[in-house]
Amino acid sequence: MPSATTTSPRSSKAGAKATKAKKPARKAQSKATTAKAARTRTIHQTESAAKQAQTATRETVGVFGDYAERALLIPVGAALTAREKVVTTVNDTFSNYSSTTKAQAQLRRFERRGATARNRLEREVRKARVRVERELRQRRREIEKTVTDLEKRRDAVVKNGQDFASQVQERIVSLV
Repeated sequence: MPSATTTSPRSSKAGAKATKAKKPARKAQSKATTAKAARTRTIHQTESAAKQAQTATRETVGVFGDYAERALLIPVGAALTAREKVVTTVNDTFSNYSSTTKAQAQLRRFERRGATARNRLEREVRKARVRVERELRQRRREIEKTVTDLEKRRDAVVKNGQDFASQVQERIVSLV
């Protein structure tokens, strides 16, 4: 606030004395100005906080509105998608069987597909049977070979045993 007397402290000694005399008045004036500034600041802060609260309330309402809208739109969208799939399936079925020629053609396709699946299964069964038979023949050959080897060893042991027994008998006879 402008004062009634404006004296510069540098102008003269009298001005310096006048400044000292006015100092308490300026202090009071300064306190009043500070208080007014504080009140103004508080008012502005309060107004700002109120505006922020209103904005936050509006945004919160908007967020809840968005959630409510999504909660409604999701099932509607899912139902429409399901409906489209059902309609498509029914239309396809109707178009495939709407006349006897179309129905017969569809039945022939089913028959061919069934025959193809049967042939594939028979081929796989045949392959599996051939593989099992091959493994069985290989194992049989291995077992027969092992048995033959064991018979040869047995015969060799028997022959060696007989030779040994005859040698022992000959020695005993020669000693007696």
